[in-house]
Amino acid sequence: MKTEDLVAQIKRKNSFLCIGLDVDLEKLPKHLLTTEDPIFSFNKAIIDATQHLAVAYKPNTAFYEAYGLKGWQSLDKTIRYLNSQYPEIFTIADAKRGDIGNTSQMYAKAFFEDMGFDSVTVAPYMGKDSVEPFLTFKDKHTILLALTSNEGAFDFQTQKVGEKEVYKKVLEISKKWKNAKNLMYVVGATKAEYLAEIRRIVPESFLLVPGVGAQGGNLQQVCHFGMTNNVGLLINSSRGIIYASNQENFAEAATSEAQKLQSQMQEILKDLK
Repeated sequence: MKTEDLVAQIKRKNSFLCIGLDVDLEKLPKHLLTTEDPIFSFNKAIIDATQHLAVAYKPNTAFYEAYGLKGWQSLDKTIRYLNSQYPEIFTIADAKRGDIGNTSQMYAKAFFEDMGFDSVTVAPYMGKDSVEPFLTFKDKHTILLALTSNEGAFDFQTQKVGEKEVYKKVLEISKKWKNAKNLMYVVGATKAEYLAEIRRIVPESFLLVPGVGAQGGNLQQVCHFGMTNNVGLLINSSRGIIYASNQENFAEAATSEAQKLQSQMQEILKDLK
């Protein structure tokens, strides 16, 4: 998907909401556990109930890998359903890959070609040759981990190397890589105070922002420091939406929670018009 298509969808839906499909069988409504594929049944219901409010879905692959072959089949069915029924939706494989060049090439092929995701999250620790294979795919996006929302982010990401923090070096160096126009970045909502500095380095790049909701991130603060003329933000919410209820009304409850965020986003977007 081209960036301009994502921007057009954001403007059409008055939303920059990304919903994380982090599916744990222990948290699913019990009536789904008797279906042939409980994970896919859950995902399909959530997607159908919220697709008019969200512009992106982000399955975290760990939640599918944990269930072996059946989990991967559920993930494959989910992405194929999204691509066939809602092709305008931006899809993110939250896989956090990144390895030596030939291995990264295979990872990229798996998620971009075989499974048909629009983007994949990638760890930058191994540097240029571990990321550039992902960037070679036309109209696909590599979402580089820059400044994450977890407590351990302070162990490395904010430590200084010389005069600059590591996360700033990641941003600056990555801009020089081949096909860097295909880069997006992960910046946690709980690090909103850093967004002004980040925007000085990557003023127009899209940022995937987890941490709003259950992790305590503030939507208005993130938008104040991080929004661009083309919005430039995908705000992810997972647990707060998909697990709003574990009863038979789970899809309706998810719609209600997604609607709350989308309504806030619509108000924020009015200032851009």
